[in-house]
Amino acid sequence: MFDKAGFFEKTDALFKKLYPGRNRDAVRARYSDAIDAFASLYGETDSLSVFSVAGRSEICGNHTDHNNGKVLAASIDLDIIAVAAQTKNGVIRIKSAGFPEDVVDTGALSPVEAEKGRSSALIRGVCDGFRRRGHAIGGFSAYTTSDILGGSGLSSSAAFEDIVGTILNAFYNGGAVDYIELSQISQYAENVHFGKPCGLMDQIACAAGGFVYIDFEDPAAPKASRVAFDLAGHGYALCIVNTGGSHANLTDDYAAVPAEMKAVASFFGKSALRGISEEELLQNAVSLRKKTGDRAILRALHFFHENERVDRLMTALKAGDLSGFLSIIKESGRSSAELLQNYYSPKAPEQQGISLACAIASELLGSDGAWRVHGGGFAGTMQAFVPYARLAAFRSRMETVFGKGAVTELSVRALGAVPVYHG
Repeated sequence: MFDKAGFFEKTDALFKKLYPGRNRDAVRARYSDAIDAFASLYGETDSLSVFSVAGRSEICGNHTDHNNGKVLAASIDLDIIAVAAQTKNGVIRIKSAGFPEDVVDTGALSPVEAEKGRSSALIRGVCDGFRRRGHAIGGFSAYTTSDILGGSGLSSSAAFEDIVGTILNAFYNGGAVDYIELSQISQYAENVHFGKPCGLMDQIACAAGGFVYIDFEDPAAPKASRVAFDLAGHGYALCIVNTGGSHANLTDDYAAVPAEMKAVASFFGKSALRGISEEELLQNAVSLRKKTGDRAILRALHFFHENERVDRLMTALKAGDLSGFLSIIKESGRSSAELLQNYYSPKAPEQQGISLACAIASELLGSDGAWRVHGGGFAGTMQAFVPYARLAAFRSRMETVFGKGAVTELSVRALGAVPVYHG
């Protein structure tokens, strides 16, 4: 039988790093419940392993990764955890809390059309990605539970992909797959098997840990570096506001953003916007307006300016310039609203929760805070940097408009995808 008491003794120091702002007893209870749930599903064993992958918050670089741009993101203390054990039959069984069990035979890894949009497609895709890159795969059973809010822009799907890869990495590859390659495999699973044309930022930000700067100029070998910045130490909370919008039927809105940017790039004989200048764009605006339409040009302008903002933001963080940091965040938000145009879906202009939340934040915080769309946009969540002195008033006003529990306060955690305990 698994030694639960010994597990908690060995992981106490790690828990402090993974959950810096959380109640330690609540963290232990969550892991204890997950271990018990595994045992009830798959039987008692003394060789359990436990894993965690962080959710992520995009800080700057909205919709830039898919055109070889730059992003600043952060791993957060909301995460998915998995209790797992190896099996010898080549079958992966994953029971996620609140969902039916997924069963995938690692001997059959071709994409399954009827499986698209389901978590089993992500599992199969991650296995396929490992195999294609020459890494070992095999069977395991796992129970997972996540407190990453679904549809919140905190990347619950990317974290799930990453945790499947983290388990395979530990069980069958000795941890040799680094976090960037792990993320690329996860992106492959989502693009090819799941059927969503996502970029790579979510997967890297979930896996990396801390604030992470990512440059996708070479998408096959993105450059990533962590940045030390203590947001809480500067007196600010990172908050996500769930405006209640649904992501259903928005796939075409998301897909149109990279497609329109790439249409502009194609005009210049390139596959992505990176490497094209704003001057080239505007010099050819007459022809581009006829070929791609105005929105595509506006989205390209957002891309150019957002890349510059990521670099300026890095400079501000390294200098500890909080005022500069907040100013750049607000610039990013305005650009997303006006140029990128992802604050609401043009199919449902009456639903503008993100715009409403940002308007309220502007009135509440003024020059003392910052706010912007969070994640892919079109519905869902906004992000705000709120002084602790104003946090209670911020929460009260937002929850009056969007409902109790709409505001989630996050902590940036230093570790992304990790084996918590390898039995």
